[in-house]
Amino acid sequence: MKVAQVMAGAPAGGAELFFERLTIALAASGETVLPAIRRNPARAARLAATGLAPVELPFGGPLDLLTAGRLRRALRRFAPRVTVAWMNRAAHFTPRGDWVLAGRLGGYYDLRYYRHCDHLIGNTRGIADWIVRQGWAAARVHHLPNFSPDMANAVPTSLGLPQGPRIVLALGRLHRNKGFDVLIRALPALPGVHAVIAGEGPERAALRELADREGVAERLHLVGWRSDTAALLAAADLLVCPSRHEPLGNVVIEAWSARRPVIAAAADGPRELITAGRDGLLVPKEDPRALANAIVSLLDNPGHAMALAEAGRLRYEADHAEAPVVARWRQFLATVEKP
Repeated sequence: MKVAQVMAGAPAGGAELFFERLTIALAASGETVLPAIRRNPARAARLAATGLAPVELPFGGPLDLLTAGRLRRALRRFAPRVTVAWMNRAAHFTPRGDWVLAGRLGGYYDLRYYRHCDHLIGNTRGIADWIVRQGWAAARVHHLPNFSPDMANAVPTSLGLPQGPRIVLALGRLHRNKGFDVLIRALPALPGVHAVIAGEGPERAALRELADREGVAERLHLVGWRSDTAALLAAADLLVCPSRHEPLGNVVIEAWSARRPVIAAAADGPRELITAGRDGLLVPKEDPRALANAIVSLLDNPGHAMALAEAGRLRYEADHAEAPVVARWRQFLATVEKP
C-alpha cells in the first residue's frame, strides 16, 4: 500500500518527532511510504538512512508559488492510496487528488486549513471529539494515538551533577506553554532536588533569570535539545510535565515506556492519558506548591513511585508501544475511503 506523509513543520518538536517515527515504522512494516517535508537536511538524512527517499520542498509563506505545484506532481507520480497532511501548513499546501486526503492534528488547530480534507485524525480522543463538535461528521473523524520507542533499560547519562541529589526531569521546548517556570518556582520547597530541563526555545533567558531570583540557579540545569531521551529518563527519579497547555504529552508516554513515575499538570492531554493515582499523579496547573508536594510524596515513598511507574509501563505496552499503534494506523490506511 502506498502512503504519502506530508510534514511542513519546524526542525524540532513533538509532532515532527512522531512524524519521523511513524513514517519510518510504516515503511518497516511493509508499506510503501513517500515523505514530503519542508527543507531540512537533518530530517531528510534521518529518513534516508532508513531507505526512504524524502521529497524536500520550500513550504514557505504567501509568496511561495512553487511548493503546491511541485507537491501535486510528486503525489501524482507516486499515486498514494492515502495522503496524510500533518498540521496546518502541510494541510494548506496538500492538494486533493485520486488519493484519500487525511489531515492529522496534534492540537486544537484552525480547521479552515482542513476544509478540503476527506478525513481528520486527532491524536487524542479529546481532539477528535472537539473536531466533531465543530461540525465534522463523526464518520470522518478518527482517533489514532502516538507511540514512543521502548526506553526501558537504557544506560543513565552522566549529567555532571554532584553525587546523591534527586533528579526531576522535564522535556520540551522552552516556551511559556510548557510551564517550566512553575517547576522552577517549586524548587525552593524541594531542598536537595535538582531539576533538569532538556529543550531549547525563547524562554531560556527568562527561566535562568527566574532561577536566580528564586535562589535555585545551582539546582536548575538547562541542557538544551537532546536526542538521548531514554538515557535522560534513566538518570532521573521522575518525570514532570508542568504544562499550561498540552494537547497530548508525548513525554508522559516516553516516561511510561522507561518505567519512570510521572507527575503532570492537569492540561488536556495528560488529563486524558493519566488515571490519577494509578499510573501517574495530576496536579492543578499554575500551582508550584501542589507540584512540590507531589514531588515530595513520590521521592519520600519509593514504593508508591514504583507502583505508578509499573502501571504506566503496562499502559504503554497496551496502548502506546509501536506495535499496537502502527497496527491501528495500518488498519486505518487500508480501509479509509473517500466520503
